[in-house]
Amino acid sequence: MGERQIPDQAYYGIQTLRAIENFPISCIKPLPTYIDACILIKKATAIVNGELGCIPPEVGQAIVQATDEVLKGKFRDQFVVDIYQAGAGTSHHMNINEVLANRALEILGDEKGNYKRVSPNDHVNYGQSTNDVIPTAIRIGGLLALSHTLHPSLESAIETLKFKAREFQNVIKSGRTHLQDAVPVRLGENFSAWAQILSEHHDRIYSASGDLMVLGLGGSAVGTGLNTHPQYRARVVRVLSELTSLPLQTAPHLMAAMQSMAPFVNVSGALRNLAQDLVKISHDLRLMDSGPKTGLKEIQLPPVQPGSSIMPGKYNPVMAEMMSMVCFQVMGYDSAIALAAQAGQLELNVMMPLIAYNLIHSIEILGNAVASLSKRSIKGILVKQERCLAYAEGSLALVTALNKHIGYLNAAAVAKESLETGKSLRQIVLDKGLMTDEELSKVLNLEKMSQILNLS
Repeated sequence: MGERQIPDQAYYGIQTLRAIENFPISCIKPLPTYIDACILIKKATAIVNGELGCIPPEVGQAIVQATDEVLKGKFRDQFVVDIYQAGAGTSHHMNINEVLANRALEILGDEKGNYKRVSPNDHVNYGQSTNDVIPTAIRIGGLLALSHTLHPSLESAIETLKFKAREFQNVIKSGRTHLQDAVPVRLGENFSAWAQILSEHHDRIYSASGDLMVLGLGGSAVGTGLNTHPQYRARVVRVLSELTSLPLQTAPHLMAAMQSMAPFVNVSGALRNLAQDLVKISHDLRLMDSGPKTGLKEIQLPPVQPGSSIMPGKYNPVMAEMMSMVCFQVMGYDSAIALAAQAGQLELNVMMPLIAYNLIHSIEILGNAVASLSKRSIKGILVKQERCLAYAEGSLALVTALNKHIGYLNAAAVAKESLETGKSLRQIVLDKGLMTDEELSKVLNLEKMSQILNLS
């Protein structure tokens, strides 16, 4: 395609330069975790190809040294290809290959660009293809993001919710269904329920991530392993497992592993499922903190920043609001991943760059958001106990406990009269002679009514 001038300070090469020119789309560059995943793959392949004699040992060692430098944070500004780019991720892949080749040349005392000595294609990329490297990088990147962000954040949030559940276990409040009065509940049980919900999501995501452990690396261009050493496939997965401390395994069918995006759709769906419940929890927190004078105000979320540029003294449930926004983004990413996953043709899915960014970004922003919500909001929640009790005592839904004693229709009539006259349920039942005061005291016991039945 002709020659081009590369900036002296650049470690990338002409293929990266053409991608920069072709794809000035979003100004969004590859995620650091995704870069790490690609670099780890290149380190493993250089080690194995050097051991097998597929590339000169000194070249393999130089490439490994270059990968170590990148993993320690160097040359990060050299990975510059927009996330919306050439299908399958060839542009990003060659950006990785070129940077490592040029740095390896420097390590060997040679000049950048002397690709006869170290070639991005013939050495850094020996026995590889974008078509098996990129789906492997998405798997590794997703696993790294889960282990570094989302799983620890969920585990910490679950423990925080359990702590608040114990703290609020004796706080009685009105339940609400359809946003209308319902029978009493314990505030602590609300938090306990949320902890259980997040725990179940944690398990679902962990289970779904098992599919990411199965790698198609070694399939080369279309899954046949063309241009690879017979021992390469098994050895490179073993080395990559050691580098990542993950129990990786080679796929039983390389072509299938390279073509199907199902593992990514599965994980993304689990993330979307979590996001939907996190939205519900964050909305609950906002409702329970609404006010302070004209809302429920059963709890107080920590005021972490001023809430208005014009209304003095106002604060907003900003952490819960942030959580919802992140969840909506994750749901959007999931829809895009689903569309991209079914858009492959024949031996390749060319939408992998979109899947890579959306999946890893979903994991990381969910993890960061959960950690922030837990640390800066849930951990510091205070309860307005008197207000909670007042709502519970004033709820017409208490009449539900009278059903088996006076019948549903009588109970409905009592509730209607209470609402119309302002009289208490107790007073109306006594006036009508439906129950004695002693019987009512036993039945309308909020402590007993709000306890969860133990069926064991």
